[in-house]
Amino acid sequence: MAELEGLEFGKSDFVLLDEVTMEQFMENLKLRFEKGRIYTYIGEVVVSVNPYRQMDIYGKDTIDAYRGRELYENPPHLYAVSDAAYKAMKRRAKDTCIVISGESGAGKTEASKYIMQYIAAITNPSQRAEVESVKNVLLKSNCVLEAFGNAKTNRNDNSSRFGKYMDINFNFNGDPTGGHINNYLLEKSRVVQQQDGERNFHSFYQLLRGGSEEMLQSFHLQNDPAVYVYTREGAGTATSNNDRSSHKAVMSALEVIGFSKQEITSVYEILATILLLGNMQFESDGESVNIVGDEAVSHISDLTATDPDSVSKSLLYRTVATGGGEVIEKGHTEQDACFGRDAFAKALYERLFGWIVSRINSIIEVKDYDPVLHGKNTVIGVLDIYGFEIFDNNSFEQFCINYCNEKLQQLFIELILRQEQDEYQREGITWQHIEYFNNQIIVDLVEQPHKGIISILDEACLTVGKVTDTVCLDTMDTKLAQHPHYTSRKLCPTDKSMDFKKHFRIRHYAGDVTYSVEGFLDKNKDLLFQDFKRLMYNSANTVLKEMWPDGQLSITEVTKRPLTAATLFKNSIVALVDKLGCKEPYYVRCVKPNEMKSSVLFDDARCQHQVAYLGLLENVRVRRAGFAYRQPYARFLQRYKMTCEYTWPNHLMGSDREAVEAIVTQHGFQDDVAYGHTKLFVRTPRSLFTLEQERATLIPILVLFLQKVWRGALARTRCRRMRAIYAIMGCYKRYKVKAHFWEVEGRFSNVRTMADYGKSVEWPKPPAALSQFHKITVMLHRRWWARQIVKNIPPSDMLEVRAKVAALSALSGERKDWGVSRAWERDYLANVLDCPQTSSSFIRISKELRNKDKYNQVLFSGFCRKVNRFNRSTDRGLLITDKYIYKLEPKKQYKVLKKLPLDAFTGLSVTSGVDQMVALHTSSQDDVLMCLQRGELYPNQDRVGELVGAMVDHFTRVRKVQFPVKVCRSALEIHMRGKPKSISVETKAGQTITDFKKSKDGFILLVPAN
Repeated sequence: MAELEGLEFGKSDFVLLDEVTMEQFMENLKLRFEKGRIYTYIGEVVVSVNPYRQMDIYGKDTIDAYRGRELYENPPHLYAVSDAAYKAMKRRAKDTCIVISGESGAGKTEASKYIMQYIAAITNPSQRAEVESVKNVLLKSNCVLEAFGNAKTNRNDNSSRFGKYMDINFNFNGDPTGGHINNYLLEKSRVVQQQDGERNFHSFYQLLRGGSEEMLQSFHLQNDPAVYVYTREGAGTATSNNDRSSHKAVMSALEVIGFSKQEITSVYEILATILLLGNMQFESDGESVNIVGDEAVSHISDLTATDPDSVSKSLLYRTVATGGGEVIEKGHTEQDACFGRDAFAKALYERLFGWIVSRINSIIEVKDYDPVLHGKNTVIGVLDIYGFEIFDNNSFEQFCINYCNEKLQQLFIELILRQEQDEYQREGITWQHIEYFNNQIIVDLVEQPHKGIISILDEACLTVGKVTDTVCLDTMDTKLAQHPHYTSRKLCPTDKSMDFKKHFRIRHYAGDVTYSVEGFLDKNKDLLFQDFKRLMYNSANTVLKEMWPDGQLSITEVTKRPLTAATLFKNSIVALVDKLGCKEPYYVRCVKPNEMKSSVLFDDARCQHQVAYLGLLENVRVRRAGFAYRQPYARFLQRYKMTCEYTWPNHLMGSDREAVEAIVTQHGFQDDVAYGHTKLFVRTPRSLFTLEQERATLIPILVLFLQKVWRGALARTRCRRMRAIYAIMGCYKRYKVKAHFWEVEGRFSNVRTMADYGKSVEWPKPPAALSQFHKITVMLHRRWWARQIVKNIPPSDMLEVRAKVAALSALSGERKDWGVSRAWERDYLANVLDCPQTSSSFIRISKELRNKDKYNQVLFSGFCRKVNRFNRSTDRGLLITDKYIYKLEPKKQYKVLKKLPLDAFTGLSVTSGVDQMVALHTSSQDDVLMCLQRGELYPNQDRVGELVGAMVDHFTRVRKVQFPVKVCRSALEIHMRGKPKSISVETKAGQTITDFKKSKDGFILLVPAN
């Protein structure tokens, strides 16, 4: 907690001082500086003293400690005011700004970088790529702008020589979505001239000392700043910046931001052009002026992609249009040529800097923003602008810079001191008025129309004839002689610190500053010959051409006189103040402890002067007497009504004020508030923090309650919807089922009268719920259809039908032809047509065997070619009955050679071809191998299928056992007397009859080729 810091560190908030005196203020400021406490509060204002050393108070742990915390919960820090501005923006959707002020060298630029670093660190927790890209560009832009806009001065190694105001845009989530940078009054005179001990802009030294040898050669440069007139003054000056590493960082930053390689090259080509311009010399031969040496012109022409003759012409001549439209060329004097060269160099750098800023803006601007889709777009502005400057020689730039600081001080007075007191009076709050210095009189001295210094300068610039700086000073002395804050040597002859016809002095809020009037008018006119503008516009380099759009005007075109530099600057500062005035401000007041850049020295007189002109003591008095927080009753009630039982969810009291009083009374800080006409005023942040803590505790509970109610409503709605869906689905499913039944009924209503009993009728596609039912129905119809077919078969044919069905099932479609299309005779040996010569003998033997062996039925009989284990193949008769299988000798009246019981057989094997080979397998592994022979009835008929069907039907239907049938695509595998044999089939040309032949591992069935 800030107020719990040890007493050895002094008071962390100047409001807590025992007495508000300059002595106590300075004593506390010095003690904290010596103890390494560089930040101190004045309420919500942070006073920052430059430590002139690196401090370990900016790491990730420190950022985490300040994230989301109230101002007084941690010791004073820049991060605290950054977080306060961010929370105000996010909570109340208010635009905020952080104004960093103080004199040169007080640490404003570093403070702005730490503020940007903090905002970048606490946003975009989800690491969205587009937000990270914006953050990277915002952070890297600091590096680039410092290189091109900062320089070493006698008071500061990294002094901002331009003003910068950056707006950061945030979406409704509080994540940065873009930004915009405004730059103010670049000190371009520094490009051509610096005071003793100072340097030109960092970018020149970074290029010369950090650029590669190849790069410098391509730009016609050497790596020594002392070689060039514009950088010679700072070449030997010691600085804390490393130009070589800084150059690498800037090149990397330009790439990260999104500059193309061509754009980066163009930027450094312009810097090289400026350096070469500075070394350009002119000589006069009495009649005309010439450039010394042609090499410089050639190099500048190469770097700017322009014509060498045009470059020389622009430097040596000025094109002027007469009143009659005639165009003449006027040659320069040596002095005019030097002036034009320097003006051109300054303009080149100014245009380059402005283009870099606009290029960065084009990359980080908020694109495709739609308030309806993306919510309110809020802004945090960060102002880092040059501080109050008092040099040995103060010129036009210091005059503008100090005017800017007067305007910012006026804004501070307006917002912090006067508006605060005016609001107390307006709201009827008892208040003791506090005196403070209002610098409006100094602002009027500079900017008042017709009477102010800027108006006098503009009038002098517009006057026809030779008006000098001295004449302008005389006019100022005449018009401003009575002004209490203006004086000169003419008005005060006894003051020998000023020179006649050269100096004037303004008594600023920060102290007296003596200005040298020399060069005021030229700098205010900001004259640049039109020839240079046309030269650059006609460049083949598109980047350079883009920087000079005014170069397209013809010399004869009449244009409106441009505004002067001072007026342009005044207008931009007025716009800046208006922009800051409409935002909720947070202040960082920077103090410079000494002029020696020492980390231990505290110059009391120097610091007291800064405290006085920054109005910090008056700020403490207003803060002690005033209130830290104020809010309209309606908004206060809206935010904190959930913390009081009498106001949640809605109060029933007479007014919002009464409801607010109920909240305050319930929390017991009646003595810490005051009630205005329309607002509640809270004196200390602690009371507000108590309310914020309780609100933060209640919000999750309220959110859970709302979620519960809303989820319940959603669940009930979803339930009703699901019930309706299921009801609709049920009705639809029932309809689909019925529709399917109706369709089936319609298609199959007449199947009994159809010739094919409905076999050709196509079944309708069933719904998913009836898929199983559909399969069963189809199966039932097929069975019914089969029953109808079977019913029409005569009983005498049933035995054949059953045998064919059995064969169909056993062969499973693997044998090509198995005789299904013909009538099966079964007992071919007894058939007179098939065996006309031997049938009578067989019938007699068959009767004898039937009587002897008592069999009932002949399953199959026919001729066959049989082979035994001795490779003897002979023609035999085969008789298969329901009890035995007989091997008969047809040549001996069908004598029985062998009789085997049918039970001994376990299966049979056939091939998948058209051959008639059959192997009957026995349980004793002594199989019977034969090849069926065709009779005279059907010479080419297949009888294998008939044999298979007869045996399979008998075994499965009569004996109720399975009789396996194996259809072999290659060789049959059998056993003879327990030994395995393999029988293959070969087609042989010239073979007349089918016969067996012994092979290495069994037998080969030789089949005739035809």
